[in-house]
Amino acid sequence: MIAAIWNARVVTLLAATLLATVARAGMGRPEDAGLPPIDANTSLLVVSPHPDDETLCCAGAIRRVLAAGGHVSVVWITSGDGSELSMLIVEKSLLKPLAKVRDLAEKRMVEARAATSLLGVDSAQQFFLGYPDGGIKKLLTDNRSKEYHAKFTGETRVPYSDALFPGHPYTGESLERDFAALLDRVQPTLILAPSLADTHPDHAASGALTIRALLRRGELSKGRYWIVHGGEGWPSPRGYMPTIPLNTPLVNEKPPGTPFELTEREEALKLRAVNSYHTQMQFMAPFLLAFVRTTELYF
Repeated sequence: MIAAIWNARVVTLLAATLLATVARAGMGRPEDAGLPPIDANTSLLVVSPHPDDETLCCAGAIRRVLAAGGHVSVVWITSGDGSELSMLIVEKSLLKPLAKVRDLAEKRMVEARAATSLLGVDSAQQFFLGYPDGGIKKLLTDNRSKEYHAKFTGETRVPYSDALFPGHPYTGESLERDFAALLDRVQPTLILAPSLADTHPDHAASGALTIRALLRRGELSKGRYWIVHGGEGWPSPRGYMPTIPLNTPLVNEKPPGTPFELTEREEALKLRAVNSYHTQMQFMAPFLLAFVRTTELYF
């Protein structure tokens, strides 16, 4: 329910400008939904709300771009420091002492770097913004200019020394500036970001962040979108079943996703990268492995 309300709010905020832009540019047609041609001139940026999202949805596309001689960058909006299940199972604590929360985030960042390095992404192109897990929607609405007090870490500023902009305040304005600075730095020709239809609030908010930035730059055509949280029980069946394609999400995304076919090598490497996320695999392996299929879906 909360996610649905948030999605409706985001669409309301963006709809008028977005529809006008789409109409002027002639975008939004079903034939535009798939990935554009990939070659040595492709500069891909994957926008990942949490560590592991980039691998679940985009590992095949990442490998394809790199194999073609293109460039790939990954930005994690949060460091995954708000997972209560991880705290319980990995850190073995029902409480959330700040030291354990920070330790969990450090573990997840190490795993993210390992997974994306395995896919071939250069360490210099792996960027953490360090904004609060579970708080991205608040930053884009109620806390655009007022500092947000992170529920899990207790922080009001980016606390991670290896983040791209350590010490920046937890506000929507700061997040948008940091994201714009990253776009200036990377100069992507293709951006893969979460869909507004994704039912996780951090994901929908990260998609909104991306769309707003692209609208300001007149670059909406660079965006393609993916879904991790696509409705209860999706993707199905759960678990590792490498011979079948990813099925259609339950959420009502139109036009429907365009399948991106993975080679056997891309699929095998994706499996290895997913298995790099040891903390998450301890309690949600069937969900994570359900994304290792013959296809990825882009909207």
